[in-house]
Amino acid sequence: MENYKTARVYPKKYRLPKRFGKGKYKEPKPLIDMFQDKGWVTIVAEVAGFNQETVKISVKDQKLTLSAKAKDRRYYKSLNLPKVVIPTVAHTTFKNGVLEIKLKKAMNAKEQTIKQQARYNDAT
Repeated sequence: MENYKTARVYPKKYRLPKRFGKGKYKEPKPLIDMFQDKGWVTIVAEVAGFNQETVKISVKDQKLTLSAKAKDRRYYKSLNLPKVVIPTVAHTTFKNGVLEIKLKKAMNAKEQTIKQQARYNDAT
């Protein structure tokens, strides 16, 4: 007699899906939220797994760019800001993988003239 193995055929309800174990694991993208206060735009980003030293933030006009590097991965995100901000006035905090960026809103010329007119009216 010949020695050969026969394959067992299980009923379909007990079989694993064909893609089970063959797909590559994708890491979820960091979450980003944006809030507006009276004079500030606040961006909160989850950048877990990245060091504070490797996270870079740049602001130009109405665009914020966030990039980070680690040994085996990179992250890059560009956001359009709802208002024009002053890039030199920014407060950042990095704690437990959560980055918080506060940017001061720039006042429009129209807003400045309205406030100046209100001051002149109050003075008289």
